[in-house]
Order: sequence, then structure tokens, then C-alpha cells
Amino acid sequence: MHAPNPKVVITSRVHPEVVSFLALHGFVVEANADWQAWPRAELRRRINDAEALIAFMSDHVTDDLLAACPRLKIIAAALKGYDNFDVAACTRRGIWLSVVPDVLAAPTAELAIGLAIALARNITAGDRLIRRGGYAGWRPILYGATLAGATVGIIGMGVVGRAIAERLRGFEPGRIFYCDARNLDRVTRQWDLPRPAPFDRVLSESDFLFLALPLDARTKHIIDRDALARVRPGCRLINPARGSLVDEEAVADALAAGRLAGYATDAFEMEDWARGADRPRRIAKRLLADDGRTVLTPHLGSAVDAARRDIAMEAAHNVVDWIEGHAPRGAVNRLQGSLAR
Repeated sequence: MHAPNPKVVITSRVHPEVVSFLALHGFVVEANADWQAWPRAELRRRINDAEALIAFMSDHVTDDLLAACPRLKIIAAALKGYDNFDVAACTRRGIWLSVVPDVLAAPTAELAIGLAIALARNITAGDRLIRRGGYAGWRPILYGATLAGATVGIIGMGVVGRAIAERLRGFEPGRIFYCDARNLDRVTRQWDLPRPAPFDRVLSESDFLFLALPLDARTKHIIDRDALARVRPGCRLINPARGSLVDEEAVADALAAGRLAGYATDAFEMEDWARGADRPRRIAKRLLADDGRTVLTPHLGSAVDAARRDIAMEAAHNVVDWIEGHAPRGAVNRLQGSLAR
């Protein structure tokens, strides 16, 4: 059972209509009005008497945090990838964990294409050249590459991978192919894609290589030194997914050696709290320094105003599902018996 006016804490700034929607359902809403995440001690203080939590990418939910929140019954994560949340601990303590699986796909895929074009066409390098006073008129510089006629590989063909593939078609690449650990015969037919190719072939033949995977033990550093040694020389690597899919130091080495022509990413290893003690605390310095061959964005995949509103609202609907006695629509765990309400 829940209190007559349960408290829900929202750890990030959200659109006013999300707060209003929750208030209509009887929630006492406490929302972060700042752009910065609450320090760990502050977060613990705010949620120790809450029954519901709407959490975001910057949050790291562990068993020790949950132990300090005895009334908590649901964590509605306003995101898709949930490796920063201890699912087993939530289940053991009778706490629902829900995510928003599909709203992020379109803006993430759109950004991935933007990263690829910015990288291949030297857009950020050209912008810097002009701003630093180095442009006096046309001359033959900053020659790059184009998606038209290129071989494009996608590692991971879930909803984001498919959204990337769909948007790529308009750029008329010579070939799109992919690899995925799952059997995706239906997806292949539905999207008129070539049949899946072996991982090594995708590495060795792609001019542009997109990563579209969740982060787990199987995919951590799927692009490591060994994989980078097998990529097609001159390949451009685009990562709109999770930072720890790549070994950033290995990528810096591959760029320096000319193995990779460029690396564009919207995510970084330092963001992946679930890695524990081996999580880097900062972005690899050589990536930051190599501004001619990298395009780096601050996790903008879902940073579209309407998309962020819809994501937070969907998380709020998950909370309302719980208060109405239903399993949250985006639940990633299953609770038994009385724990379900």
C-alpha cells in the first residue's frame, strides 16, 4: 500500500507539465530545479522518505542507496540504457525499475548521422578555422569523405540501429550491413537489409562504423585494440550509444597511427558508473587534444526539447501505473505477489 499523498522525487529539471501531471494523481512532487545533479548525500537525503523516484542518466542507483530509502516502491528511469541501476537490488527489495525504451531512438539516430557528417566533412574543423581568422577565401583544404557510395556497418540492430539504417538510406550509401548477436531474420526482412554479416567482416569492410548497442559485460570494450587492428584503414567510427563500448585509449592510439580516420562520440567511459573501480574519471586527454580527427558532443542524443518532455512524461506514466496498482509499462524487472503493488 502507498500513502494517501505519496512523494515522488525527480532528480533533474523537467517540463512543468510533467510535474502537473503527477500532481493530478495525488503526488507530492519534489523536483531538482538545477541543471546539475544532486551530490550523492543530497540525493540520499531527498529520497529517504519517497515512494517514487524519477531518475536520469547522471544517477547511480546502488543497493546501499536503496537501503537508505525504505519507502521506495518504484524507480522510473527517464532513459533507455539502465546499466547504472542495480536491477537485482531493486527486485530483491521489492522496487519496480522501469525505463523508456523507444522515445529516444529517433533523436539518437538523427544525432548519429549528424556526427558522421560532421566528422567526414570536417565541419567542426572548418568552423574553428574561420573563427580563428584563418579563412581568406576558398582554397583546396579540409577534403573529407561522403556517405554516398560508402560501405556502412552498424554493430547492433535494435531499435536505434534500425533507426540509423532507415535514415542512412537517403544518403545513398553503396552498402549497409550489420552484425548482431541475436537472430534478426524478421528484422532483416522488414527493413530490407542485407543478411547479418560476421563481426570481423563488418570491421574490415566499413568506411563508416556505427555502434548501436547497450552496455553490458558482453559489449564492454567491444571496440578494443584487437578490434581496431582489424578495422578497414581510414574507417570513421561513430558512437551515439555508450562510452564504454570502446576503449578510449585504444581509439586514441588508432587515430594517432592513422588506422582510424576519425572518431565521433556522444558518450564517454567516465559516464558508466556500473563499471565500478575501473571507471575512468575523465575523458582520455588525447581524444580531447585531437580536435582535427574527433567530434565530441556532451550526451546530446535525446537533447531535443520535445523528446525530453516525452521521455520524462513516459517515466511519469510508469509511476502512475504503479500507483494505480499495475505493473509499470516500461518495467525491466518482475515482482512477485504483494511486492507488485
